[in-house]
Amino acid sequence: MPKPKYEVIFYWSDDDQAFIAEVPELPGCAADGKTHRDALRNVEGIILEWLETARDLGRPIPKPKGRLVFA
Repeated sequence: MPKPKYEVIFYWSDDDQAFIAEVPELPGCAADGKTHRDALRNVEGIILEWLETARDLGRPIPKPKGRLVFA
């Protein structure tokens, strides 16, 4: 199964003392890690769990749009 291609945004959280990886197209989908790579590895698993849960609940799954543009 190919990996989903959703945009992931990284930032540092002083409160958590960790890098945060968020997936804006999947509400509530985020993970953390000590490094960017850790956060990416963790969020990849969370994305799959998010998609599986949405399927199980019969909720719509957004198609990846790639880079989001905010005004």
